[in-house]
Amino acid sequence: MTQPPLNVDAGAAGLSLTWADGPQDLSAATLRSACRCGGCRSAAVAGRTESPARGLSLVHIEPAGAYGLQLIFSDGHDRGIYPWAMLRELGT
Repeated sequence: MTQPPLNVDAGAAGLSLTWADGPQDLSAATLRSACRCGGCRSAAVAGRTESPARGLSLVHIEPAGAYGLQLIFSDGHDRGIYPWAMLRELGT
C-alpha cells in the first residue's frame, strides 16, 4: 500500500500533495477526468467520455480512511474514491 502524503492542501484549482520525495500538484480537471467510480467506469466502457465542465473546481475533500480521499467537485460529482497510489500515478 502506498504511504499517504506528508501534507495535503486542497483548493478550488485542485490538490497539492507533498510526498516524502517531493511535491505534486493535480488540477481539478485532471482529478475529475481520472475518476474510477462505477458511473464513470460504465460510461468509459460504453465509449461515453466526458470532458470536465468548463470552470470545474474542487469544492471539498473527505478522508477515505487511510486509503485515500473522496473528492467533491463543483459539477456535483462526489462518488469517486482516490487512493493514494492512484494520486501518485496521476502525477507521473
